Amino acid sequence: MEIIKLRDEYIKLGQALKAAGFVDSGVDAKFVIQNGLVKVNGVVELQRGKKLVEGDLVEFENKQIKIEK
Repeated sequence: MEIIKLRDEYIKLGQALKAAGFVDSGVDAKFVIQNGLVKVNGVVELQRGKKLVEGDLVEFENKQIKIEK
């Protein structure tokens, strides 16, 4: 599990996928999100700009990102 420490109040979903190294670019993030391959807190998320806050859990290809302060 990757852990992303927030610098601000939130991080956008596409940025989190890129920061964790799950995708190579924002364009790649856009496609995997639009194709329904990413879950946030167990629910498929289709918005690349979804704001993630402390405690959120992102899942993609059996990998996870936890958002922390």
